[in-house]
Amino acid sequence: MWLALGMLSTGIVQLIRMEEEVQSINALGYPTYLLPMLGTWKILGVIAILIPKFPLLKEWAYAGFLFVMIGAIISHLSVGDELITFFGPALLIVLTVVSWYFRPANRKLEKQ
Repeated sequence: MWLALGMLSTGIVQLIRMEEEVQSINALGYPTYLLPMLGTWKILGVIAILIPKFPLLKEWAYAGFLFVMIGAIISHLSVGDELITFFGPALLIVLTVVSWYFRPANRKLEKQ
């Protein structure tokens, strides 16, 4: 649930292009048009994780969350940002891994 809340809130902030988010993505050297795409993908990922069934879709959503958050950390590292900027993405990585690992059996892919 905490993962869904974190991804949903950051997704909404990106989707509406909140001024602080625009400044942040510009400081990282990325174009502003990425914000609504990232926000949309995060919100769709949250939906995929919360709805019942579709275990393969859930696996991809978890993987997408990891890719985006690892990319955020690498981006902040590459521009020499302060350590505090790593807290949000690092926390979301931890929440992603914990959520994936402890998800109910009916939301896991069946072993073949």
